[in-house]
Amino acid sequence: MDFVFSRRALLRSAVAGTTAFAGEVAPASSGDGESHAPSSPYPEVGPGTQFLDHAALLDGLPEPGWFAANIPLVDVPEPEIQQVYYYRWRVFYEALKYTGPAEGWIVTEFLAPVGYSAPGGAIAAAAGHHLTEGRWLRDRRYLDDYLRYWLRGSGASYKEPSLELNRYASDWAHQYSFWAADAVWKRASVTGDWAAARDLLPELVRQWERWAPQYDAGLGLYWQSPVWDGMEYSASSYQSKDPFRGGEGFRPTVNSYQYADARRIAELARFAGDNALAARFDEHADRLRAAHAQLWDAEAQFFKHMMRDDNPGRALLVDREQIGFVPWMFGLAGPEHAAAWRQLDDPQGFAADFGPTSVERRSLWFMHEANQGCCRWDGPSWPYATSQTLTALADLLIDYPPQPHVDAADYIRLLRTYARTQHRDGQPYVAEAHDPDAPVWIYDARAHSEDYNHSTFADLVLSGLLGLRPQSDDTLVLHPLAPPEWDHFAVENVPYHGHNVTVLWDRGGSRYGQGAGLSVFINGSLEHRQETLAPVTIGMPAARMPELRAKVDLATNLDPAAGFPKATASFSAEGFDPAKAVDGQKHFLDLPSTRWSTLGSPNPEDWLALDFGATRTLDEVRVFFHGNGTTLQPPASWWVERCDSTGQWRRVPDQLIEPAHAVANDLNRATFPAIALRELRLVMCPQPQTNFAIAEVQCWCPSR
Repeated sequence: MDFVFSRRALLRSAVAGTTAFAGEVAPASSGDGESHAPSSPYPEVGPGTQFLDHAALLDGLPEPGWFAANIPLVDVPEPEIQQVYYYRWRVFYEALKYTGPAEGWIVTEFLAPVGYSAPGGAIAAAAGHHLTEGRWLRDRRYLDDYLRYWLRGSGASYKEPSLELNRYASDWAHQYSFWAADAVWKRASVTGDWAAARDLLPELVRQWERWAPQYDAGLGLYWQSPVWDGMEYSASSYQSKDPFRGGEGFRPTVNSYQYADARRIAELARFAGDNALAARFDEHADRLRAAHAQLWDAEAQFFKHMMRDDNPGRALLVDREQIGFVPWMFGLAGPEHAAAWRQLDDPQGFAADFGPTSVERRSLWFMHEANQGCCRWDGPSWPYATSQTLTALADLLIDYPPQPHVDAADYIRLLRTYARTQHRDGQPYVAEAHDPDAPVWIYDARAHSEDYNHSTFADLVLSGLLGLRPQSDDTLVLHPLAPPEWDHFAVENVPYHGHNVTVLWDRGGSRYGQGAGLSVFINGSLEHRQETLAPVTIGMPAARMPELRAKVDLATNLDPAAGFPKATASFSAEGFDPAKAVDGQKHFLDLPSTRWSTLGSPNPEDWLALDFGATRTLDEVRVFFHGNGTTLQPPASWWVERCDSTGQWRRVPDQLIEPAHAVANDLNRATFPAIALRELRLVMCPQPQTNFAIAEVQCWCPSR
């Protein structure tokens, strides 16, 4: 059978929710004469629009069918913003890690494991950012698993309190500051799945209450160490006895998080009909709002850090730090505090060509030892804080009363700066911290900082620039901050409350051919049109939760020395052992390496075998070949074999290989009628003069 692999057809089929591969592939026949037609590996997009060229927009991304099925497609007239938008979705895709059938997916910060992470490799520091960015994915399973991990699973498990891993925290979810309930609420505002949010209410209450050891009842405020706020070597810590960890104090960050989480718990409790719980947490929030006024420096017109120790007068720091903008992100600042935003573009404040800076330039600590190695938050441009500042600025401009200090042009200017910052060698790139005044990442450790998932960007485009403001009821508020001079923009098939929303702005009507002005489509039908970009509230159909197939991957093993499945191979290049093909991580970067490779193998065929340790039943194997265009190419052919009762390897019957010609940096899979086995292997024949590598193998079966 002649099979022609078509990238555009793949994308069309992914959008339609059918099989992810194009071409005329007959269903495989099972042993009893029946046939099996493989289901799509991606969630079904459903009825929507296709005004944009999806193939062109996703060109260059790995596994384009995944992106076509999962992310909102965006078209804006500023190439740098658009390029970074799609790049940052690639960063998020790379950070998705499968931990095993018990807990499923987590979102990682680093692509290579670090010693201070929670079990499986997650770190709570940026979990709020991960949930904010990932809430726009169509496949809800990633963040469903991730939330359960932090609130019910290994992320909530016991951690020995220690100086190295936070001596104040006895579980991983409290190792770093974390706005858990607020993130759950904002995610449910996109998905519309309030039942899932309410189901987490007991754990959210527990998460909030476990911060009690860091609460000062006399002040009514929470304290935190800068290092466990993600800010080693900051202006506040330098003014303590421990410049790395120290400067324990009452901070705008942790108090904003606790305030917002208390308010969200109260709102979820009302949804659940628990008015007593709602009243209790409303009272917590009200008290925090009143106490938080102590962190406002009326003379400096800014929220500041207050040292906890050796500070009998409860004086605030002299220095303005970027964390002073955080209260607007969580609704804790009042209209009377808006003057703080004058510092954003002040040449002696936070303004920078690659900023904002993490402390004002007036500070005596500005860039103190900042070029002596990571990680110092006394001036360098920090994506974590930049994304918080941009989110806070959008909230100020959209949710607060008008004020004279900043406007939408400031949001656009800062978003452009942020996009420009996220480059290296002319290509999109994000690492740990950037020089505020030069085009260089100053904290960018090799095989450590690449594609550092510690911030947001896609959400800033969707909820700020393009103005999609999710709601808890059956509405969507549109309030774009896009420049008034733009003649067009589009965001297509946004998964919102289980429906597809498309927004087009076409000043003259010629860009998208759907008429002039602002048009809103729901599930492919035009529902609203207006001449201007004025804010508007759109009525939505009742939320629905499209069904997602429940499947688990049996191939993952995060600790090869401890158990099964065990991976072996006929040949392995040095440093590229077979365990890397089942480590739960799937990306196609050269660094950090997470792949098995046969580079240098003389064999006419090579194999990778998995021993599950017990009989398992599965019906699908997914393989992601890593290709570099030269020495590493996908194999000329491959297939799946099982070890039978006599110890002989035989092909799994009735397997359907798609696409028929293996592709690099993309999904290849074999599907077959469900089969019970203990061992399987992939057999691969290389193309002439090449070898192959596998970034990840997955063995899927329906979950019970």
